[in-house]
Amino acid sequence: MGYSQKCPDQTTYFDQRSGKCLACAKPDKGRELSPNCGRSDTGGKHEPSTRPCPHKTFNDGKYLMCQTCTQCQTGFITVSNCTTTADTRCLDLRKTTQVPVTEATDAQDVSAFTKPSTVWTPLASDTLPTAPHPYLSNTWMVPLILVICMLLVVLSTWLICRRRKRGQNMVLNFVRRSSLMSAGFSPLSAPAANNDLEDFLSPNIFSAPLQSVLDNLDVLEELVILLDPETQGVKNTKHLASLCSFPFTWITYTYSMRESKSPLKAVLEGVTSRHPEWTVGHLAKLLWQMERNDAINVLTKLKQNETDA
Repeated sequence: MGYSQKCPDQTTYFDQRSGKCLACAKPDKGRELSPNCGRSDTGGKHEPSTRPCPHKTFNDGKYLMCQTCTQCQTGFITVSNCTTTADTRCLDLRKTTQVPVTEATDAQDVSAFTKPSTVWTPLASDTLPTAPHPYLSNTWMVPLILVICMLLVVLSTWLICRRRKRGQNMVLNFVRRSSLMSAGFSPLSAPAANNDLEDFLSPNIFSAPLQSVLDNLDVLEELVILLDPETQGVKNTKHLASLCSFPFTWITYTYSMRESKSPLKAVLEGVTSRHPEWTVGHLAKLLWQMERNDAINVLTKLKQNETDA
């Protein structure tokens, strides 16, 4: 049922300026005209001027309304299924003939074989653009193409699923890793043995407040030079902050501001403000876990600098 009482032809609409029924614009492929272009006699618009073709219909751009898809009859095979933009294509195998070889003058001469002549009879108005290969039977040509197409579709689907699964695993791993980082501080999970660290640090340095590292600018500067740079395969300030249970977002932000302030200094200030009871020994244990003996060796200069002072 149309939207116009003045234009019984549903492919037209009533134009108030001219007082006439005007033809609707031709729809694109895969679409058809809405009744009276979706317009009423008063100029109101009830729906878009065109709409998609319904199921089992098509419009290849030649029609105003979608046409019913062709059904291949008995004795025909379906070359391509009907879509919203193209009709079904059928092939009549009963009219496919081959001209036999009459005489071959040379067994090695390919031209001695006569190419098979094939009559293509699709039901749709379009003709198939491809021609059969001279050395393949016409009966097996179409099934072979269909099998290859199906294999390509299966392979593409498998690749897409694999990429999606890989992306989901990456997101899951990131969420799991981030969930292990809390906003607070936790005690050392695997502290190093004091006997091992005594080879590097004296008892006075080991029990000195962590604030003494911040107060000694020479020692702090050497630690910054060693730990702040991001070198592949070498643990740095990011790992130290993670062992101190700093959130991942805080670590990333601190490194983004490294031009104005050292990330190591920010970590040490954060630890001393929340845990004033921490000593140089706590820091040495974390560096021991990180296998950064070079940084532990710098801590030995704390006593030497105090003596010089």
